[in-house]
Amino acid sequence: MNFHLKSLKIGFLGAGHMSQAMIKGLLENGLDANKIYVSNRTPGKLQKLSESHKVQICSSNEELVETCDVVIIAVKPQDLLAAIEPISQAFLERQIVISLAAGLRMDTLEKHLPQCRLVRLMPNTPTLISKGLIGYLTHDEDEALKTVVEDLCAPLGSVFEMSDEDQFESFMIACSSGTGFVFELMTYWHEWMIEHGFDEEIAQKMTIETFLGASLLAQKSPDLGLEELQSRVTSKKGVTSAGLESMRELEIERALRISFEKAALRNKEMSRLIK
Repeated sequence: MNFHLKSLKIGFLGAGHMSQAMIKGLLENGLDANKIYVSNRTPGKLQKLSESHKVQICSSNEELVETCDVVIIAVKPQDLLAAIEPISQAFLERQIVISLAAGLRMDTLEKHLPQCRLVRLMPNTPTLISKGLIGYLTHDEDEALKTVVEDLCAPLGSVFEMSDEDQFESFMIACSSGTGFVFELMTYWHEWMIEHGFDEEIAQKMTIETFLGASLLAQKSPDLGLEELQSRVTSKKGVTSAGLESMRELEIERALRISFEKAALRNKEMSRLIK
């Protein structure tokens, strides 16, 4: 984290899980708690954050905006415009505003906050353990802004700049929603093992370790593609081969692609509804 970021006051409008994860990452990487401000619709989470992390509490969203150099809007997409419309004039010229809202495109943000330096940011839930993927998109080629965003998010995992809105939304579906899709698959593994006599707790541990082990093996084998790694556990006419043949006959890939496209359609619906 560079000195420039440490000199900024960072505000979180909303105190949910993602705000808490980002705050934890920033504090663990040397940002002073006196530089972090939080506002929230209800006071309970604010009190807990103040007690656990010693961050600064703002009594209103307007106070947060007036105090901070960077404002991270971390509320539900359907609540974002209602949160910023009453205080839109409090945002300063060239103030950095980062939206975590799915379905709320850059042109909508620009319409409501034309004076600000705007960023769309999409972390996935493994940011809670600093193993996240974070995609971001800026509304113009602002290198200083990109540096702030990357320094801000580096403690949370791997940070990637997106080339345009379409790529940003594809990232969101594959890597943010995708975490949920992976948990769905893990549930199938877990249930199958329980059906075949394993204790529930042991079945969960084995399921987690299967997915984790495969991911780590791929990570530690950068010269091997995923198909090559798969071939190393698949012998001709063997057990794995029989299972894979069935998966392909059942068109598992097609089912997953349809799921991705359904998520993309829902994102487009949200974009149309939130203007």
